[in-house]
Amino acid sequence: MLTVYIPTGTTLERKVLPDGAECPPEAVWIDLVSPAGTEDKTVERALGIAVPTREEMQEIEVSSRLYVENGGRYMTATLLCQSDTDTPRITAVTFILAAHRLITVRYDDPKPFAIVSAKLGRQCPATVTGELVLIDLLDAIIDRSADVLERIGSAVDDVSHTIFEPQGSRAGRSRAYTAVLTTIGRKGDLTSKVRESLVSIGRLVLFLANEADGMRWAKDMRAQLKSMQRDVQSLSDHVSYLSGKTTFLLDALLGMVSLEQNNIIKIFSVAAVVFMPPTLVASIYGMNFKIMPELDWWFGYPMAIGLMLLAAILPYLLFKWKRWL
Repeated sequence: MLTVYIPTGTTLERKVLPDGAECPPEAVWIDLVSPAGTEDKTVERALGIAVPTREEMQEIEVSSRLYVENGGRYMTATLLCQSDTDTPRITAVTFILAAHRLITVRYDDPKPFAIVSAKLGRQCPATVTGELVLIDLLDAIIDRSADVLERIGSAVDDVSHTIFEPQGSRAGRSRAYTAVLTTIGRKGDLTSKVRESLVSIGRLVLFLANEADGMRWAKDMRAQLKSMQRDVQSLSDHVSYLSGKTTFLLDALLGMVSLEQNNIIKIFSVAAVVFMPPTLVASIYGMNFKIMPELDWWFGYPMAIGLMLLAAILPYLLFKWKRWL
């Protein structure tokens, strides 16, 4: 899909171009979403630049993601998608600045794009350019990453309370630990994806800061880039903290599960020890040898029952006295 954004006073008008239509020369933002062959060719003819393919966007070398070609600045970043679901993923998005226009190439729908599109559709500067749209997009991406990290931090705190302040029966705690293990795995995976996204955004912002002099950006835009660099650095530090805390909680959960298993095994061991002496007494008096004197004794049966009870009670009392139960 080929979408263009055209300034109309203090707003940007969004238009979806039909297949084969030419790009309007006044468009400041051209958004290619899963472009077909004819759509990227249309943009290439209109602006005289090459639109990277999906395979080229997914290359991990920095030189393949951040470069200048034919007067256009090519910047590819890894962005987070579907972070509100149980199956978040990352996707490569390419930003191209050429002739004060912004071209974005993407094969997914990161939420910041919808946020910026709605924002600029309500209000934007009368002299809006592709550079301003790019700054708004980067700002929205960083804010979105901060929101995701806040949710992860809240979920990690809930997990911590569940682990160290267990409530309910042992069976209920076992079910809770299963849910906690799933939560830790999902949040750890999401944290790693946020880290990967922040690393790519940090490289992109640094590249823009180095290219700002050549593009003759205003001082306020350069100051925004510096602020973004600080934000990305602080968020990266917070990601490291959350990663460490997630690892600690995983280790703590495994330790609590081991303790629960040890308690269960201890109960079985105590039960085996308690029932072992009565079993020995019952085995002896169940031999039915002819010369056993207690077989013809009237009190023989009550005496055997009493010995079995005594043999069971004495180990139990010993374990209680030793505080093993």
